Formats: sequence, structure tokens, C-alpha cells
Amino acid sequence: MKRSQLAINSVSTRGTLEEKLKAYADAGFRNVEFVLGEVKEYLGGGRSPSDLRRRMEDHGLLCIGGFEGGLTAFGSDDSRKQNWQQVEGNCRLLSELGGGILVVGTDGPSESSAEDPLGTLAEAFAAVAGRVRETGVTICIEFNWSPIVKSLRTAVEVARRSGAPNVGVLFDPAHYHCTPSKFEQISADSVPYIRHVHVNDMRDQPGELSNCNSDRVLPGEGCLDLRALFGALERHGYAGFFSIEMFNEDLWKLPSSEAAQRMYQSLLPYCEE
Repeated sequence: MKRSQLAINSVSTRGTLEEKLKAYADAGFRNVEFVLGEVKEYLGGGRSPSDLRRRMEDHGLLCIGGFEGGLTAFGSDDSRKQNWQQVEGNCRLLSELGGGILVVGTDGPSESSAEDPLGTLAEAFAAVAGRVRETGVTICIEFNWSPIVKSLRTAVEVARRSGAPNVGVLFDPAHYHCTPSKFEQISADSVPYIRHVHVNDMRDQPGELSNCNSDRVLPGEGCLDLRALFGALERHGYAGFFSIEMFNEDLWKLPSSEAAQRMYQSLLPYCEE
């Protein structure tokens, strides 16, 4: 990876949005992935997306994307309608901020006997993707955030079956570690569907005994062979962002400036000079 591809997910640090922006820029980051809830709270103070975008530009930062919840494919017509409107609104907000990726989870059928649930998911993603195509935002499926999409293979299958060019997959090492995903699934067939990558490492314990969030540690401090994972992605054509996403109590206790600095420095050994 290159330094220009590095990003930070704003869930990784505590503090106000203003504090975070300064901390990220001072640490060396140029790209930010947002928790959209905190963006909406910031905008609720009478600010516009253009105001936030200008504030980011003042710090030399770019928005690359964000996340807030999942995409509903099952349940009642009303629940799907309300959820799809939220997803569409988030895509439009990201487009105004200059971002191109919306990470979402998925739901599942109420009964395990539901016929072709992956097909139902694919149809839902295709429908929403069609409604937001003009925003330029790609909807990325996060595997292991669903009762049925539990691996890289399954997420790729849903994206493939959607047939929508703006439906892709998020690859996250923590979820890779905790699911049935296999290294050989990072292939020439799957990587074209991987449109966004999170960065983290995991404590040295079996995936089935791990918590995919709280057991995250900084890159290089855990058990994952990140060079092999990211190398495989790049060999098969991935050229997008690598966004560090941490749910780490020790980092959350630090000032955002110190936490961001530690995260940026942890990524440098994986970058080309």
C-alpha cells in the first residue's frame, strides 16, 4: 500500500469531530471514513455538508466514506421502505461530502427455511443501488454483520448476484479472522468485488474465541499476517483505501491526537517507501 491510500475510521478515536479532524491531519492522515451518526450530530448544529467539507479541506482532509447500520432485505414492506430511504439518504450525504463508500451490514430471514435468502439479499442490494447510482457511492457489504452473510465468500456471492456495479464488499481482517473465510478466497474472482478495506490486527487467540471488535490491536501487535493478506489483495488488483478501524479501549482513553498518531505510525511499516 501507499501512504496516499491510508485512511482512518472516526470510530477509532474519542473526542469532538473538530478535535478528531485536527488530530488526524496532524498525525499524517489525509483520508477519513466517518461514523455517520456523529456527522449528522455535527450538522444538526446548523452546519451544512458544505461547511463540513470546507472544514476538512482546511485540514487537508478528504472524506472517503462512512457507515451507519445495515440494509434491510427481509421484514415488512414498511421496514424495508424506511431503511432503504435511510441508506439512500446516507449515500447522498456522503456524495455531498465527497465520499464514495457506504459500508453496510445485512439482515436475515426470520425462518431458516426461507427460500434462497442470498437471492433476496442480492435483489434488495440491486434495488437500492439503482436508486443511488447517480451519487457515485458504492454500497459495500460487511460480512459477519448478518445472520447469514458470515464470510468473504458469501458477501462476494451477494454482490455478484446483485449485478450492480455499485455494490461491493468490505474486507476487514478482524472479521476474516473470526469467520469461515479462507486465505484462498482472496482470489482473482473475489477481489474485483472488494471495494474497501479496513485495517486492524487481532490478539493471538483462535478466531472462534475472539471478539471481532474488542480483541483488535494495532497492526503488527497481533497474530495476523497482514502483509500476506494485503499483498494478496493488491496482487489481484485492489487499489482502494486502507482504513484503520479500531475498537480498542486503550486507544479510546487517549487524547485523539495521541491515538491518531499511534495508529498512523502503526501503518507505515506496511507502506511502500
